[in-house]
Amino acid sequence: MDDKKLYSPKVMKYILDKYGFKFSKSLGQNFLIDGNIINNIAETAELDENSGVIEIGPGFGTLTQVLCSKAKKVVAIEVDKSLEKVHKETLDYDNIKIIYEDFMKVDVVKLIDEEFQGMDVKIVANLPYYITTPIIMKILEERYKISKIVVMVQKEVAERLNSTAGSKEYGAITLAVNYRADTRIAMIVPNTVFMPRPKVDSAVISFDILDKPRIQVLDENMLFAVIKASFGQRRKTLLNGLSNNLKLPKEQIKMVLKRAGIDPGVRGETLNLQQFGDIADEIIKLSN
Repeated sequence: MDDKKLYSPKVMKYILDKYGFKFSKSLGQNFLIDGNIINNIAETAELDENSGVIEIGPGFGTLTQVLCSKAKKVVAIEVDKSLEKVHKETLDYDNIKIIYEDFMKVDVVKLIDEEFQGMDVKIVANLPYYITTPIIMKILEERYKISKIVVMVQKEVAERLNSTAGSKEYGAITLAVNYRADTRIAMIVPNTVFMPRPKVDSAVISFDILDKPRIQVLDENMLFAVIKASFGQRRKTLLNGLSNNLKLPKEQIKMVLKRAGIDPGVRGETLNLQQFGDIADEIIKLSN
């Protein structure tokens, strides 16, 4: 089969029918059928002959093919084992390894050590909508030795990941991302470039991983606990949110906020990352 035509709906349908493949709604399977979008995603990842790529959910393999042509090595992680026969036809490359496993269960730290010695590792994916946030949080929390993440996600999620304090999209995941990376929305992708067609548009978002976290804190776990507590009940004041969710007395939280120079009557979505860091540090100081 002509590689260049693999993203063609006609070619895709022919191969999928040949192996009796059925799209799974529960796995959020929407395969890319636009060559320009596929090439743009690969270009956003800035791959070269020293790049190692982890692709989450290769699906039919249209993006995977381009990754294989531009990177030194690709390890694709696919949860749907029924695609194995399809991949034998669509992904016949010397520089690819396909692991049929749930990404959420993969020891990625070990995988990077074993598969990408000396390479500049990047994560590239067209992520299923239903599991976007858990996957991104896993990547950020486990602190892989990677330099970049380029993922296609639901447009609304991309806006949330790339939002600023005070905006309605701003939330706990925005801060988690901001702590570890610089983000930018590389492109908006219409729903017409997928098979089957999802109901909403997508966006490609790029994360440049920072050499060290954006702010320094006494206890990283406390920082994330404070962020989570502040957004647990968005309509509550910061004082009530922290007190309820961290199970700490209000008087103690009032003292913490006073020391951090923050009004207890504001809401969490108005604070920036440094202010959350200041709160976390004051809680640690008070408990020591």
